[in-house]
Amino acid sequence: MKAPPSNSPFWKLMNVMSRVNVAAYRASGGRLGNHIGKAPVLLVHHVGRRTGKARVSPVLYLEDGDRLVIVASKGGTDKHPAWYHNLMASPDTEVELGRERRRVRARKATEDERSALWPRLVQMYDSYDDYQRQATTHRVIPVVVLEPR
Repeated sequence: MKAPPSNSPFWKLMNVMSRVNVAAYRASGGRLGNHIGKAPVLLVHHVGRRTGKARVSPVLYLEDGDRLVIVASKGGTDKHPAWYHNLMASPDTEVELGRERRRVRARKATEDERSALWPRLVQMYDSYDDYQRQATTHRVIPVVVLEPR
């Protein structure tokens, strides 16, 4: 199934649902909205690269030692999510894991890192593999490493 275009009403609804997820996650100390299927969710803070506004997005993550790994899939659409562009522009940020806040620095995984991490990410959330294969995805979906700082 092809992903809806990134400017469709579907994605407007997804943005609203993300805000609801953030509110539920925070109100419950991370007990609600903390998983999609078996994949855990964190809240990543980022600053709009054009607006300068503080933003928070719920994102699936994988633990890799002391690092956290997130995927800029946007459901397999043709564009990277805004949070990805924002993190690449301002990589020093924070994430929320339940009630805990961690200071991290974001960077795009190297090709070797991505190759090593991708099977684990797909095992955690198998839709990532589908997203990468979709006809609308004429891009390599970025993997982002969040390192402690």
